[in-house]
Amino acid sequence: MARPITTLQALGPFLSPIKFCLTSDQPVETGTGKAYLYRHSSCCCNGGNSASLCFQATVSVALSTRPKKALILLLFLAFSSRERAVESLYGKYREIDSRVAINSARVLTAFKNARIAPHHFGGCTGYGHDDGGGREALDSVFADIFGSESAIVRSQFFSGTHAIACALFAILRPGDELLAVAGAPYDTLEEVIGIRGPSDSNINIGSLKDFGVCYREVPLAADGGLDWDALGCSVRPETRCAFIQRSCGYSWRKSLGVSDIKRAISLIKAQNKGCIVMVDNCYGEFVETSEPPMVRADLIAGSLIKNPGGTIAPCGGYIAGRKELVEAAAARLSAPGLGVDFGSVPGHVMRSLFQGLFLSPQMVGEALKGGLLIAEVMKFRGYLVQPCPLGPRHDTVQAVQLQSREKLIKFCEAVQRCCPIGSFVKPTPGSTPGYASEVIFADGTFVDGSTSELSCDGPLREPYAVFCQGGTHWTQWALVLGEILTVI
Repeated sequence: MARPITTLQALGPFLSPIKFCLTSDQPVETGTGKAYLYRHSSCCCNGGNSASLCFQATVSVALSTRPKKALILLLFLAFSSRERAVESLYGKYREIDSRVAINSARVLTAFKNARIAPHHFGGCTGYGHDDGGGREALDSVFADIFGSESAIVRSQFFSGTHAIACALFAILRPGDELLAVAGAPYDTLEEVIGIRGPSDSNINIGSLKDFGVCYREVPLAADGGLDWDALGCSVRPETRCAFIQRSCGYSWRKSLGVSDIKRAISLIKAQNKGCIVMVDNCYGEFVETSEPPMVRADLIAGSLIKNPGGTIAPCGGYIAGRKELVEAAAARLSAPGLGVDFGSVPGHVMRSLFQGLFLSPQMVGEALKGGLLIAEVMKFRGYLVQPCPLGPRHDTVQAVQLQSREKLIKFCEAVQRCCPIGSFVKPTPGSTPGYASEVIFADGTFVDGSTSELSCDGPLREPYAVFCQGGTHWTQWALVLGEILTVI
């Protein structure tokens, strides 16, 4: 094996379009000290003849006390085969950058259409009657970007689950049926729906089930995707809402693309034209160049400390879709008759919501690149990953099966050590509101719980998968993976 590289200079060739592979190494003297010259054989030389390409990485004469495994990542990045390093990652990164450009243009156009100006950042206090038009402008920009009739974007949403719950309670009534068409929902929605409740079954916590709403789900197909045959005959006359969870959640399954959602909507509407199709859009925003409302989704909801907050938004969530449905959801957030014109938002928060939304496409692009890197490196090390490095990506989550409790904990500990906030903190598994299993989180983030920033988490249950997301630049994950490979 080549001598370990101890500096991040090894990242340089990873971005190069030259196709190369490591053949040998020889120590040489350079003007800056001891270095190793790596000679590579290129398959892209003039006349098809082999030629040497030089790469230098400065190292100490004494090997680092850090275990050699810590440096495998850098070697991998610098000297991967053509298929792994260049075609699968560099090419994919270029594709991601193209989507970022398209989405950024759409966001900028929406800001210009709404004539956003500094007075929109003024904020308000008390009842929030006079906020300088900031709330209305933000809602308008969001609706324009996502292709919906209307939107409500508020700091008063505690989380994505809270926004989804407001939407579900707004559109469902006793006797209605909620149909989950992508298998079981995310853990935190189980108590909202009433699938799982308090240990004392006599306690009524106000779930949908407690209010007389029925629930049914369509299991996933064997390949982890939607079961199209089953979905084609699952919608009933009493099915008021078909719920589509776009991201994988804590399930080992494929996330859904906008094309999948479009096909599902067509099948659902063919069986019951009045059925409301709602999409849990968490982790899916700006991953593709279109959004669910653009393919006839009636309602979407999500969190601002995920993709659309751009690592800047300090809190909040959103609901977007058909105007009458958004207004009904707004009444659940506030109260009937109050609608969307109440609720104070400090000026610095309002500015952050605008700024985070503007930066979102770029930050989502970096998270996608980080996910690609995680998938490539961990698959190279023999772990199952979802999605695969060359597979399509429909959300910003990268899952890795670690197959043991110990490895899951060590993985999260390594991520925490590489976070800017709380790097000295040791994550430990524990019970968390909304989750049935113990969960471990590594989230040394500037915004508490922000998964648009570099973070990972996972439930302490088989197959002990870790779910990675976020990052303001993909090289953050390069540093983290170097740490991870020392412990697992």
